[in-house]
Amino acid sequence: MSGHSKWATTKRAKGATDAKRAILFTKLAKIITVAARDKGGDPTTNFSLRLAMDKAKDANMPKENIERAIKRGAGELEGAVIESMVYEGFGPAGVAVIVKCLTDNKNRASQELKHLFSKYGGSLGGPGAVAWQFEHKGVIRLDNEQLTEKNWDELEMQLIDLGAQDIKKDEELVTIYCAIPDLQKIKKGLEDSGLTVESAEIEYVSKEKIKVDQETGQKLSEFFEALDENEDVEDYFTNLSE
Repeated sequence: MSGHSKWATTKRAKGATDAKRAILFTKLAKIITVAARDKGGDPTTNFSLRLAMDKAKDANMPKENIERAIKRGAGELEGAVIESMVYEGFGPAGVAVIVKCLTDNKNRASQELKHLFSKYGGSLGGPGAVAWQFEHKGVIRLDNEQLTEKNWDELEMQLIDLGAQDIKKDEELVTIYCAIPDLQKIKKGLEDSGLTVESAEIEYVSKEKIKVDQETGQKLSEFFEALDENEDVEDYFTNLSE
């Protein structure tokens, strides 16, 4: 949910209502199932699965739910065929939006997304409508409360050595951008240094950010919340300045 404070979204998920938590668990189960289906059910050899499991554990998803999703992906349990889809479009004020879906019904997912884009003053586009405005990168986030001024300097040097392409630090987070093949290496390096990684994912990162006025920002917040509440939506990315 890049571009509108994914960090805030993640924090809210931990204290979500039962209904929202159920939607989140459904999404996480799909991510785990697809990861296990595509590259096997062993997280020690399947980095995508390990990332998905880490995300599920961070959201306090029950262990049995995680194990069931892995078994479904590995073919040990029956379940609907889940397909991965990517949609592109424009939100209010022309904000570029990429939406990743995992769904067992492509027609339903497409119709619901078309409705949501239209409802909040945007429009769903075809392939290539906005993708050219983004790059596919590894993105790692750390809570900067665990850093001191001394180990921040050391961390910057370590990250550069590990292959980080860009490092941004704000009041809450350190965000590290890297080439996708370096994501696993950098995450492991941070954890080996005793740091807690809040998230490590492959994301669409916008090449240029835009800012919007308060009224448009409110419309976008409502749009993003609707996407969060759609069970078919795995993740979404924008060119909105955080």
